[in-house]
Amino acid sequence: MPDPVTFADTSPRFALPLLHAGQAQKEIFVNEGVLLTDALMHCMIIGEAIAPPQNYAENDAWLVAPEATGAWAGRDGAVALYRAGGWIFIPPRDGMRVFDASSGSEMLFFGFWRKASLPGELLGGTIVDGEARTAIKDLVSALQALGILPLA
Repeated sequence: MPDPVTFADTSPRFALPLLHAGQAQKEIFVNEGVLLTDALMHCMIIGEAIAPPQNYAENDAWLVAPEATGAWAGRDGAVALYRAGGWIFIPPRDGMRVFDASSGSEMLFFGFWRKASLPGELLGGTIVDGEARTAIKDLVSALQALGILPLA
């Protein structure tokens, strides 16, 4: 006799709940999926911390820093979302981007969270080098305006 057809309970990337035929209380699963999608779409984190902050509000999202402690222990790198009186943790996937409100810049996950850093002040050179420095400063300003590099 062949094995019965089985279906996954969650989506493969972010574990969004999936519905099954004849499932009771479907609205719970649909609402959970919508809320997780809402948190992940154009995700914005308040900042990065090793433990839950003292002050947080419903639907605040934080990035769990390495060597997390307390309620966040063992969740390094996850997005911690406070909802319905507790923290839920969303493990990052390659290609995931978040906007860090504390630095005003974007972060990319590819094996680990990557953050752009502001290049140091350009020094030395000749007159021609001065023109190059001006062009590079303009480029850095444009990247900051796009949120790719943090503000100084």
